[in-house]
Amino acid sequence: MTGHVELRGVRKAFNEGRPNRFWAVNGIDLALPAGGVTVLSGPSGSGKTTLLTLIGCLGRPTEGRVHLDGTEISGLPEPFRAALRRQTFGFVFQRFNLVQGLSVFDNVMLPAYPIGTPYRSLRDRALDLLQGFGLGHRVDARIESLSGGEAQRTALARALINDPPVLIADEPTANLDSELSLAFLEIVSGLRREGRTLLLSSHDPLVRDAAVVDRVVELRDGRLVGDQRRSEDSR
Repeated sequence: MTGHVELRGVRKAFNEGRPNRFWAVNGIDLALPAGGVTVLSGPSGSGKTTLLTLIGCLGRPTEGRVHLDGTEISGLPEPFRAALRRQTFGFVFQRFNLVQGLSVFDNVMLPAYPIGTPYRSLRDRALDLLQGFGLGHRVDARIESLSGGEAQRTALARALINDPPVLIADEPTANLDSELSLAFLEIVSGLRREGRTLLLSSHDPLVRDAAVVDRVVELRDGRLVGDQRRSEDSR
């Protein structure tokens, strides 16, 4: 799997041209090798979510460049960025962003339709993912009937349906209790063993201090203020 991400001089402004312009990300130089688990940590407003959107091609930097496996991706035309998002990145949003009124199965299938994977292969992968996440009995359930943990696992299955090398999760335990947060970290551990690159944002000590985490990047006011890399022995 691929997934080496590099940011060079990345800045992102909001409200450009207005008196209340502010820099959500303000001069980030960062290399994130493929594989392993990196946590972006810091208080609310530190720039964690904005940085993840720039890495995942959900937004463009105002200044600077984002590279993936040595190729600049921040300046690509939108059709190419959309294709890259579908094939390279899986997203788990803080509030999961599942589509109410649809079943668990249909939600998981949604991101794969534009790629044109044969339906039978797609269906089998979706069912395998749901079974692996303990949701085999909830395939036909409507989203609004799910518990918080079930909704998160559905969101994870949806993020993985296209077999992306990079998984991005924004505050993945924000709406979960400690037991469900630990269950999520077990899933993260399994994905790490598969060789995926996992980029998480969190101010949850349970996530930041988890043994599965290889690196903690600390942000404050849009700037990088700390970078802790853990040795194999310390984990």
